[in-house]
Amino acid sequence: MFEANISDQQQKELASKLASLLSTYRYISDSYIIEFFSEGLWETLPVSWQEALGNLAPPKIGDLLLDKDCKDRRYSSVWPLSLLALRTAAHTLSFRREAHIGESTAGTVPDEFQCNHSQSALLGHIFRKHVKPKKQHEIRRLGLLVKKLCDQMNCNHVVDVGSGQGHLTRFLSFGLGLDVTAIEADHNLVSMATKFDRQLLQTLSKYDQRSEEAWGPTPRHVVGWVNPKAPWDVFIQQLAVTSCKSTGAKIIPDEKKQHMEDLHPEPHCLQTKVEDLETVLQMQSNDILSSETAAKMLTPTNCRSKPHSAVVLTGLHACGDLSATLLRHFANCPQIRAITSVACCYMKISTQDNPNPPGVFQPPASSDFTLAQSCAEYGYPMSNWVRELPGHQLSYKAREGACHAIEDYLHRLREDSSLLRTHCYRAILETIIRDQRPDLRRPGIQTIKKSHLLSFPEYAQLALPRVGLPADLNFDPISVDEMLAQQGKVVAYFSLVLLLAPVVETLVLLDRMIYLQERGFQSALLPLFNAAFSPRNLVLVAVKVNEDYS
Repeated sequence: MFEANISDQQQKELASKLASLLSTYRYISDSYIIEFFSEGLWETLPVSWQEALGNLAPPKIGDLLLDKDCKDRRYSSVWPLSLLALRTAAHTLSFRREAHIGESTAGTVPDEFQCNHSQSALLGHIFRKHVKPKKQHEIRRLGLLVKKLCDQMNCNHVVDVGSGQGHLTRFLSFGLGLDVTAIEADHNLVSMATKFDRQLLQTLSKYDQRSEEAWGPTPRHVVGWVNPKAPWDVFIQQLAVTSCKSTGAKIIPDEKKQHMEDLHPEPHCLQTKVEDLETVLQMQSNDILSSETAAKMLTPTNCRSKPHSAVVLTGLHACGDLSATLLRHFANCPQIRAITSVACCYMKISTQDNPNPPGVFQPPASSDFTLAQSCAEYGYPMSNWVRELPGHQLSYKAREGACHAIEDYLHRLREDSSLLRTHCYRAILETIIRDQRPDLRRPGIQTIKKSHLLSFPEYAQLALPRVGLPADLNFDPISVDEMLAQQGKVVAYFSLVLLLAPVVETLVLLDRMIYLQERGFQSALLPLFNAAFSPRNLVLVAVKVNEDYS
């Protein structure tokens, strides 16, 4: 059984310290780096901090500020105690993000991709098709964790919410023999998922030389939006409708479809034999699942067509309030025995100050979504404890900053990468825009490809038309050169912002753990993925341990 990382009391004490720290340095976490010059952000720092950080080379900033495990802390000047205290507190209070999986953490690519950067050596090729390396890395590790959880909970049905193109769903179902229902709001993604399911089944049929019977239903897919304002029983109704409508759907090559329907009038599904399941559990020690082994494990057996009475809930990078909604369903719904939650897009979480953050999915104008509104709650804070803490509020900018990849930026600092000039370019551009349009603040210009390889005039020529200004707009080159000379300060300031990013993420996730604690459930936070490869790598695991699972 999974055990909580820290005691209930320690969770509450940690939340109090996090809220206090973030409240003290809110002026940093709430700042926009593109306003570095226009808002004079450098001057907001204590003078002693400016002196300590202003002339540091990027690799030194990385070692001294962002790397919590750096052993060589030789300073070119005496750092003020307040800056040292901030660095120490940020590293000490944040959840560790290093996955304890026995692999090297020196680079940004996990060991499984050392031979081929686009293909995981630990994932069978049938599960790599159409899947980017980052997703390959994630679905294998999360899939094995979900499988272990299902075994402990004596539950074979998994609900994958926000399933996208179904990459995790296919691994859980075809690779690990679980009975999976996938829910996704985007019907185009569901169409792609069923297409990929069909392709995988066609591939699997080639491994079965005995007959033409290597066929069966794909995981159940449904186009559905999990409404955060609807009670849990509405969510269960979605699952019941899905099971009734989708179980037994035959996905086979068109030319064989009629013949197969004649041979097998009853629905079948691909599941793992008991003896082969023991092989899977043994393989978890080295996390290797080959395509040949997966194919041998798949054999037709009878499949239930009735709604499931117990489920394990999972969501891989469930965006914004969706993660909070799934946790509430776990806490309130008796059918859900366990949950694994990997969150992302913290800036899209609803709060009292920002109940409708930008970029949040809006349901279609359909009667399917005219659901009860009485259960509406904010995505942060979820727990009563954090809600009562002074200074617990997290702005949109602070939550957006928590989504940045600190490991990736640390790598750039150590390489003294030309990518570091991107923030400086955008901050200079902001001053030019405001000079022409004082009413226009922080306009979005989208990413300019390879901007770090351009001179600033070339960058400005591409960027200015995106905000309605002429590409040949004249600006003071002397002033621009003076700002370009301060690129080191921009890098140092942004490093301070990133130093606080894990602190913000820790408070958001700790609030969810305390929410579960307040309702009597065990939970743990596991650094499951390689943080340099998959920045949102912390998975929240919770179980109901007092239920009868016999």
